Amino acid sequence: MIRIENLRKTFRGRLALDGVSFEVQRGEIFGLLGHNGAGKSTTFGILLGQVYPDGGEAFIDGISVQRERARALAKVGAIFETPGFFDYMSGWSNLEILAAYSGHVPRAELEEAVRIVGLTGRIHDPVRVYSHGMRQRLALAQALVPMPQAVLLDEPTEGLDPEGIHEMRELIQQLNRERGLTVLLSSHLLAEVQQLCDRVAILNQGKLVFTGRWSELAGDGQRFRLDLDDWAKADALALRIVAPQVIELPAGDDIGEVVRRLVTAGATVRAVEPLRPTLENLYLDLVHRAP
Repeated sequence: MIRIENLRKTFRGRLALDGVSFEVQRGEIFGLLGHNGAGKSTTFGILLGQVYPDGGEAFIDGISVQRERARALAKVGAIFETPGFFDYMSGWSNLEILAAYSGHVPRAELEEAVRIVGLTGRIHDPVRVYSHGMRQRLALAQALVPMPQAVLLDEPTEGLDPEGIHEMRELIQQLNRERGLTVLLSSHLLAEVQQLCDRVAILNQGKLVFTGRWSELAGDGQRFRLDLDDWAKADALALRIVAPQVIELPAGDDIGEVVRRLVTAGATVRAVEPLRPTLENLYLDLVHRAP
């Protein structure tokens, strides 16, 4: 549904994107990750036709954004950077104005978007009394008209409290499940991306350093945290210590055998805790290894 091909962009001599390529399949929720300045916003800007690349091209449903911008973006809704609204007007009036830029949108379609994001009871209140979470919901409502096939969400949970983050996550999953909506989202909240996305692309200093299922980053090793009285015994057994009190074993090795060898060597093993890899620690390992 979304294809990025060899994007390159420089701003005043600073390299923002350096040959970035990845694809988002139709109907999936895909995460774009990276630290501030990694190139996420530049990628979104190019996809939305607001930034012109120095090289490469972006496609939406096979249509080039650079060559046929209006036709390509007719299939897309977006929350990009900080959503701007007229605070003195109601949420409904804001939605009508924004929808008008896309041509005639039936009232029923606007009402459906409001219902989906849970603003029906407050849509006629002035935006100035909206909480940050309500503003994010209104932004999502405008991204859903007129009936896009894909949405681009730039930090959709930024500034939300834990309850708001949970609600936004459920909304995104609902739209993907019920409408088959393709979602490309960027986020600094790696735990949220882990719950939403099977596949991710990771940018570091404008370069693509990984694309694929985030679980593939874990490799085949197994990690365990040990409460051990004498780590010199672990060194003597040539165990691979990857962090304080953490060892990594090759796939297929038996932690029970390792514990037996440690005890035979005279060590006291008080506890063994298997560590499931998280996107956060895999991401940090990856970007710290990147040149």
